[in-house]
Amino acid sequence: MAELLTEEDFSKHLHTKFRVRAESPVVVDLELDTVASYQGGDNEQSGMVRFSLFFDGPPNVPLEQGMFTLEHEQLGELLIFLVPIARNASGFRYESVFNYFKK
Repeated sequence: MAELLTEEDFSKHLHTKFRVRAESPVVVDLELDTVASYQGGDNEQSGMVRFSLFFDGPPNVPLEQGMFTLEHEQLGELLIFLVPIARNASGFRYESVFNYFKK
């Protein structure tokens, strides 16, 4: 199994482009805007890694919720589940949540 990427791995690539390999002839580039960590509460499972990635995308090509292969110049290919969470005049905003046990 490939090594799991961490919040720190993604934080090094803030404001860089991730190309979505989509089923359409249109190229979709997303920019990694924010990496947000989450601290577990007292009643939550311990030993978990939790963080979210927030991407900004173009206004002309909305992506539906689902699994996408993202290509990044330094990180390579990543299979990520994206959820559209907002739309404004500049485009669409997407979130990807990571939640896994520490090794």
